[in-house]
Amino acid sequence: MAARASNPLLDLDARPVIAHRGASAAAPENTLAAFELAAGQGADAFELDVRVSADGAPVVIHDAMLERTTDGKGPVRGQTLVDLRLLDAGAGFSPDGGATFPYRGQGLRLTTLGEVLWAFPRMPMLVEVKEPEAQEAVRRVLVQEGAVERCVVASELQEALEAFRDPPFARAASAPEIAQLYRGVLLRRRAAALPYQLLSVPTRRFVAAARALGCPVHVWTVNEPATARRLWARGVAGMVTNVPEAMLKIRPPPPLPLNR
Repeated sequence: MAARASNPLLDLDARPVIAHRGASAAAPENTLAAFELAAGQGADAFELDVRVSADGAPVVIHDAMLERTTDGKGPVRGQTLVDLRLLDAGAGFSPDGGATFPYRGQGLRLTTLGEVLWAFPRMPMLVEVKEPEAQEAVRRVLVQEGAVERCVVASELQEALEAFRDPPFARAASAPEIAQLYRGVLLRRRAAALPYQLLSVPTRRFVAAARALGCPVHVWTVNEPATARRLWARGVAGMVTNVPEAMLKIRPPPPLPLNR
């Protein structure tokens, strides 16, 4: 598939630095505070996670349970959006291993996918659908917000991507699809046209095979500069990172056009 110039997530040579749940090393993950910090640091795109509330709202949160990142208890799907709004989304964040909790009690709340899209109207986003039940809500919001072209939908679960099989949606490969292509690479089999537009397994042969098919490879979760340099040298496109500011400082320039 040809790269879409308007979306660096789908460009083989753009080398985007993608803020993993925002600048999540310095602010509570998947919150507006983390996304605002990442944008201010110059991140090229966001990665975020979506689950659904009891009343079907697409809530930006990674875990199925509330305990790790909020002061709530129980499953996300067990509470309505109104109830989830009452929780402290900064309660669990500690940048120093539990010595301090600088965002606790500061009024930071869980947010919805639509609110993130609205707050950052030009930011490309990698939207991770964490459960099949969330896909229709994600699909609806992407269309309503006019955000389809700047978003790539991802999930480890094949069944969570069924709503995004056809254009105009772009999606990443699921875990079973990655495994299938990886086996083909090991056996040196030529892959046919791919039903997805993005991959994330960084062996040299795998990256080369993906690039030959016009499919950029992005890698989770890279926070060490030495690792990032090695992966970029292999031909990896994007780095999904908790420390976008650090990755931006060491990112190599994009390759020159062949006709230059």
